[in-house]
Amino acid sequence: MSDSFILCSGKTATGTKKVFRRLASMTKCKLEYIWLDGYQPTQSMRSKTKIVEDFSGKVEDAEMWSFDGSSTEQAPGGASDCLLKPVFCLPDPDRLGTGFLVMCEVMNADGTPHRSNGRATIKDDDNDFWFGFEQEYTIFDPETKKPIGFPAEGFPGPQGPYYCSVGAGKAVGREIVEEHLELCLQAGLNVEGINAEVMMGQWEFQIFAKGAAQAGDEIWLARYLLDRTGEKYGMEINYHCKPVKGDWNGSGMHANFSNTTLRTCGSKEVYEAICQAFEPRITEHIDVYGADNDQRLTGLHETQSIDKFSYGISDRGASIRIPIATVEKGWKGWLEDRRPASNADPYMVASAIIATVKTANVPAGV
Repeated sequence: MSDSFILCSGKTATGTKKVFRRLASMTKCKLEYIWLDGYQPTQSMRSKTKIVEDFSGKVEDAEMWSFDGSSTEQAPGGASDCLLKPVFCLPDPDRLGTGFLVMCEVMNADGTPHRSNGRATIKDDDNDFWFGFEQEYTIFDPETKKPIGFPAEGFPGPQGPYYCSVGAGKAVGREIVEEHLELCLQAGLNVEGINAEVMMGQWEFQIFAKGAAQAGDEIWLARYLLDRTGEKYGMEINYHCKPVKGDWNGSGMHANFSNTTLRTCGSKEVYEAICQAFEPRITEHIDVYGADNDQRLTGLHETQSIDKFSYGISDRGASIRIPIATVEKGWKGWLEDRRPASNADPYMVASAIIATVKTANVPAGV
């Protein structure tokens, strides 16, 4: 409880007098409800603030809410109500003490998952699957419409000096990246690292979670905080998978994944069986791995061609890389699908990977 005041009117001999009356009141909390809209081929984030009293910080105590789906490509104007179902909640680092970030699923008015709800497609009820996403992005200057650090005319020097770089003229935009990292840590997101990427103005953060749905929740909330940080600096965060055409690296969202089998099997044959399960399902994966991915998956710039499938130990030109750490630990670890684009929905990526791994013809006895 905290003391607050309300403005009241009281009658006196000379007329009406305005007075303040002290009340014991609940703490007002600001809940930022965040969801994905229905735009295609790439969904955007939307959010709005709900003021509630003495919120516990627990997602189960966040109420269902609604919004106008006709304004987000999710409902017709004549029946526009869509529901927001809170699924994940963390403190809002920009509103510390009274603010919370509430990730939501979009539901139809009858309570069923909306067609745009990728999270609802994940079949991982026991959280057996663990995911680590490597989210690449590019900081764009809205005035030049180029990555930050690019000259207004022409291009900077060729790629080479920018990856994991330090120093003026090589690492550009660090103040935005560092502020975003700090906000993520204050919120409680499980960020495992950041680094400058291969193209100037391109950066990456990594997030890990035990459970596919939570991994998606955390990526989306980290993206939200990144967009809001860019907004503060007047910079656009560009998630397009090929933000600059030509001899420049694209942006991906590499998906590192494991389940109990991959973490414990100790078998090269099991790993190969799981990798091979991906080959006949190229189309199913590419369909949800992000728009315009054909511009990025060309066989160049550390990618495999979009219409081909390959896997290999420590091979960054393969569709799926088997990390050297997995091999050194006796074939106990994880795999990395390098095909998802930076603009992909992590929920849909995780859903597709889980479905494919479950089809693998794992050798008997493992």
